[in-house]
Amino acid sequence: MEPFKVTQGDSPIILAFPHVGTGVPASVAGRLNAEGLLLRDTDWHIHDLYAGLLPGVSTVTATQSRYVIDLNRDPEGASLYPGQTTTGLIPLTNFDNTPIWQAGQEPGPADIAHWLDAVHRPYHAALAAEVARVRARHGVAILYDCHSIRSEIPWLFEGVLPDFNIGTDGGKTCAPELEAEVARICATAPGYRSILNGRFRGGWTTRHYGRPEAGVHAIQMELAQISHLATETPPFTLDAAKATRLRAVLAEILTTLAALAPRLARS
Repeated sequence: MEPFKVTQGDSPIILAFPHVGTGVPASVAGRLNAEGLLLRDTDWHIHDLYAGLLPGVSTVTATQSRYVIDLNRDPEGASLYPGQTTTGLIPLTNFDNTPIWQAGQEPGPADIAHWLDAVHRPYHAALAAEVARVRARHGVAILYDCHSIRSEIPWLFEGVLPDFNIGTDGGKTCAPELEAEVARICATAPGYRSILNGRFRGGWTTRHYGRPEAGVHAIQMELAQISHLATETPPFTLDAAKATRLRAVLAEILTTLAALAPRLARS
């Protein structure tokens, strides 16, 4: 199976889906334990939530599970949040700090090197090519990195996560007007809570590609799964009513970003 799928559009917006993949090669599946095989930390249904919200949008979608290798981690293995709890390139545990590998079958350096070459680098080569194509066409590219996470994970953060978690690495990865508009839409969406650069400030994708001075703007959106799932436990079913309501807000975000793009290209 190819490690990614690309859909090319004519919009200045690119949607990236690094954690929706559920593919697990047999060589990996045979080493995961029962918890690992649940793929609990997948971004369940996120690509469905965004489908059809913006005409002409480009997408780069992972097909492999983050338990094979995490596409939103630094390929050199550097921590995204030094001093805070997080998982690595190939996680040894899920987000509850529960082991996902059979005892003695945990991945090592050779596994990381293999999956970097087989999945991580090809995915990011495709994403980089799409960013370059879109920027050449429009004079600007806006990369919107799509994520989700369970709303309560004590091992990673205290309390209940807001519905919208916007990450721009403290404003470094996009123009101020983009950050401000996304924050405004989320903050004023009735019945939702939001935060800008809170526990999730943007992963490696956002920080690596976001170069506003070069015409490439990146924003990470981490959605609390309670905002769109019927349950945050297996079988992780999408709640149709929640999804319809949430999609209206997401559509406003993407439409607003696309409308701002020409102004950024001229600046």
